[in-house]
Amino acid sequence: MSAQTQERSEAGTRGRGAAAGKAARARVPLDAQAEFRAAPGRDPIGLLVEQGRSRIPDLVPVRHGRMLVSPFTFFRGAALPMAADLAATADTGLRTQLCGDAHLSNFGAFGSPERRLVFDVNDFDETLPGPFEWDVKRLAASLVVAGLDNGFSAKQRRKVALAAAAQYRTAMREFAGMPTLDVWYARLDVEDTIARFRSQLKKRVLKQTEAVAARSRTRDSMQAVGKLTRVVDGGREIVSDPPLIVPIEDLPAGDWAGPEYATLRALISGYASTLPPERQHLVRQFRLTRVARKVVGVGSVGTQAWIILMEADDGRGPLLLQAKEAQRSVLAAYAGDSEYEHHGERVVVGQRLMQAASDIFLGWQAVTGLSGVRTDYYVRQLRDWKYSAPIEQMDPAVMTSYGALCGWTLARAHARTGDRAAIAAYLGSSARFEQAVTDFAVAYAAQTVRDHAALAAAVADGRVEARSGV
Repeated sequence: MSAQTQERSEAGTRGRGAAAGKAARARVPLDAQAEFRAAPGRDPIGLLVEQGRSRIPDLVPVRHGRMLVSPFTFFRGAALPMAADLAATADTGLRTQLCGDAHLSNFGAFGSPERRLVFDVNDFDETLPGPFEWDVKRLAASLVVAGLDNGFSAKQRRKVALAAAAQYRTAMREFAGMPTLDVWYARLDVEDTIARFRSQLKKRVLKQTEAVAARSRTRDSMQAVGKLTRVVDGGREIVSDPPLIVPIEDLPAGDWAGPEYATLRALISGYASTLPPERQHLVRQFRLTRVARKVVGVGSVGTQAWIILMEADDGRGPLLLQAKEAQRSVLAAYAGDSEYEHHGERVVVGQRLMQAASDIFLGWQAVTGLSGVRTDYYVRQLRDWKYSAPIEQMDPAVMTSYGALCGWTLARAHARTGDRAAIAAYLGSSARFEQAVTDFAVAYAAQTVRDHAALAAAVADGRVEARSGV
């Protein structure tokens, strides 16, 4: 194909996308993105209780306790109720691969395979194709709720959400005009970004940003080994810190407690086959020696998550992996089931599609317990320069800048998997989209405050059990 023919083909594709985006705007005006109405009979607490039935019983109260800390921690754990709420809003029909839980704490810095520090989406437990606006609305609402927790004024909270949604719109319009390969190569390199904007950043912000980058590089697998393990009688073991970290030997009997060593060894052996050949070779130079159950996050508390200590054949440098249970996406009931029957594969494929660079150890596998029930897992390195920003320490200016980074990153992830020309045409060149999304975010933040209070009331009257301080 000649260069001219290629250009005409790409122009034709963009033209069809632009027409689809304008047609979507005729069906669903930009102002419709502002709408949120609590549906009659809406029961977010009931949804959370039902979701807990698929989780480890003694950890479900820990999840509820973490959600009770603040409206923002409630929001983090309430992806399922929000999915139900989003399904009742206007649907553009412009689908892309969704993160499914795109709140601001699910973005962060981590190490790329080339050993560069990059900023990206970093949680894909709920990933699934769906309407692009669902991710944008969850991000914007999370910023308003976080700002509320941090004591920002109504005007400041609105400014934070506007910045994120506006950056999403402008970035998507830029990606719509770029060649496909350029979109796939695009990423937010932290060091390059610092260098680019060094002259524009205030000294305090520059110093904080450089400190974060330096701190991220220390949070690697070896740092995790030093923190989470110890050497006893010449052998390395995982330090017990119940109920957050419990070695498999200390777990109570019963299939719900999880698989045994033999099963987990089979999981790791089988998981390696989902990696490229050269990484299979790498993993097979390590052997599993210790396993512990780990409590992770807020929304994920109660799902099976295992720290897996691997020792190198040459005795130099252990490796820590995390095997995390993947359940059905909270979006599936509203956006349709995944094409992947294995939920670990669903997570891994979604992550590889949306991230500019993914962990070299990322793969999936399933195990079958004594009861014959299959549990799907995805596996990744436990820590690789991973750093999440301390949201509770952000002032309005910092959160506004951080939200804009998240908006750009989300647009790039969506541009890789959706019709970026159609989405850009739908968004348009005015500020109407971000104004509407911010209106939605403000209304949904108010609903989140009420839902948080409803959970507290349910705990107080004994309908829901919660364990605080864990």
